[in-house]
Amino acid sequence: MKKIAIVLLITMFSNVLVAAEDWGKTGHRVVGEIAGKYLSKKAEKQIVKLLDGHSLAFVANYGDDIKSDRLYDAYGPWHYVNFPFGDKYETHPKSEKGDIIQGIEKCISVLKSDKSTKEDKIFHLKLLVHFIGDLHQPLHIGIEEDKGGNDFQVRWFKDGTNLHTVWDSKMLDFYDMSYTELAVNTNVLSKQQVEAIKKGSVQDWMYESRALCENIYTHTEIGEKLGYNYVYEYTDTLRFQLQKGGIRLAGLLNEIFG
Repeated sequence: MKKIAIVLLITMFSNVLVAAEDWGKTGHRVVGEIAGKYLSKKAEKQIVKLLDGHSLAFVANYGDDIKSDRLYDAYGPWHYVNFPFGDKYETHPKSEKGDIIQGIEKCISVLKSDKSTKEDKIFHLKLLVHFIGDLHQPLHIGIEEDKGGNDFQVRWFKDGTNLHTVWDSKMLDFYDMSYTELAVNTNVLSKQQVEAIKKGSVQDWMYESRALCENIYTHTEIGEKLGYNYVYEYTDTLRFQLQKGGIRLAGLLNEIFG
């Protein structure tokens, strides 16, 4: 009986870990798959060499996969940034452990440097793919009080969960499409619209997600039962966040790799 109880506890704990993943595996792969469509020939060639032929979608969850290894604990804070509503990132005290803005800047710096080893470039390329995905998940630009919505308890149809998990995976899982289906069925955009999405800095994109985060908090109550209405209200927004993440990731990689 003790062995059975231990197995059940391990299974439950594993499920919690899976539920807490950023964007869920599907969302991150969507960002990587979309980015692949917008790569320049030169960037694509160099990325293929670094990733041994694997796609950006294939490595998109690397930033979460390494969380199980304590050697990579220092990279945990790079997945998000928290500061109070009404405050500014520039003026709020920065975490000594880093944040998503600092993490992305570090990845870009390593990839651009002629002094970086191939191994360092591979590692930071995989992280960059993941962190650009995280940047477009609005709860990753959240508030410290509830750990980016992880302590914001709600119900998803009949099940108890938290607001962060709803945006990480619950809505995408409810949509019930593979990452390739989601990447194909994106908004039809003109070249001008794509270029407009690419414009701005990483901080500008962060503030877009921040505005959406504030909107979510305004329209969601603690303990609220979220269901069809919530899906109707936010699924298109969620899908567009993934599309913007892919387009912007490609823009950064095209700039990095010429």
